[in-house]
Amino acid sequence: MEAPLIIIGSGFAAYQLVKTLRRKNSDIPIQLFTVDNGDEYNKPDLSHVFTRSQTADELISMAGKEFAAQHKIELFANTRVDEIDAKAHNIIANGACYRYSKLVLATGARTFVPVLSGDAASEVITLNSLDEYRTSERSITDAKRILIMGGGLIGTELAMDLASSDKLVTILEPGNHLMTNLMPDFVATALEKQLRNDGVRIEFMDYATSLKHNESGLTVTTNKGLQYQTDCVISAAGLVPSTELAQKAGAEVNRGIVVNKHLETTIDDIYALGDCSEIEGKVVAFLQPIVLSANVLTSQLLSGTGELTLPPMMTKVKTPHYPVQLGGTCDDVASWQVTIAKDGIMAKAYDNKERLSGFVVTQDNVSKAFPLLRELQTEK
Repeated sequence: MEAPLIIIGSGFAAYQLVKTLRRKNSDIPIQLFTVDNGDEYNKPDLSHVFTRSQTADELISMAGKEFAAQHKIELFANTRVDEIDAKAHNIIANGACYRYSKLVLATGARTFVPVLSGDAASEVITLNSLDEYRTSERSITDAKRILIMGGGLIGTELAMDLASSDKLVTILEPGNHLMTNLMPDFVATALEKQLRNDGVRIEFMDYATSLKHNESGLTVTTNKGLQYQTDCVISAAGLVPSTELAQKAGAEVNRGIVVNKHLETTIDDIYALGDCSEIEGKVVAFLQPIVLSANVLTSQLLSGTGELTLPPMMTKVKTPHYPVQLGGTCDDVASWQVTIAKDGIMAKAYDNKERLSGFVVTQDNVSKAFPLLRELQTEK
């Protein structure tokens, strides 16, 4: 009997691959191992769950057992894979050995939590999964004051959502403006102004170093020696790809698990997909590249054909009081063409060959995002 395809992980990448395989009418046997229940949910909803007053259970679109039955896979829920024996084509989970024909690592990423001193250092909350939200749901709901470590995409989205839920929110950002990896400072300043109008306190060029209990909650001390009184602390300081299994098995790992355009790791018959993978030197933790990657990997698994090409893509920032959409890349910009008006900003980035390389549009100008994306894709 042929060994099954084994997938490790049950996030969007893993389930997108399963769905794509079954849409291709593939009946290959699939075993899926996950450390949680394997429930399907939309992870981006975690950024605006508080204004919607949704519980963790309400976010579930399909229970793990139901997903497994519908897509005819064997689900090993609440099961941690401890080791990969690549030579024998086996994985070890809970002391048992399972043979695979092909192995897909869709192990995702975990939230980076800065090292803190203090007796409450272990109480930092992360919101990178349904289980993490379920664990911290009551603490965040009861909190009146919340401090967020990190003013990137997730931190900014969470701050606006929590402020809209009548929380007193503080952002500590080590950089000099919000979302430094995604947008230029002149756009970030407008978003910052909106957040401040919403009641969010923002401190730049500073970061937490200590977290201690006090009589009324928690005290956060920063690198500058400043102190903030809060009821809970959320880390939104970035994601760290989960690469430990791959690295232990001998696969090449850089920031993520290194794969080629066929989604192959450096070990035969082992592939990586989603937030844990590194493609052409980049970890691209967004839904669209995962969908494209799942399509390519499906072709690879079924026919050994297809390679991944990532076109310019767009990101919608979930900040409803100040809508923002970004496209392409704003790295190594040679020049900007910027229009700033009462109805929003339209900023177009050009490379040193005077080609459009990226854009940022805000407020009413978000209607121009798709035409700009088509222009960007045409130029590429």
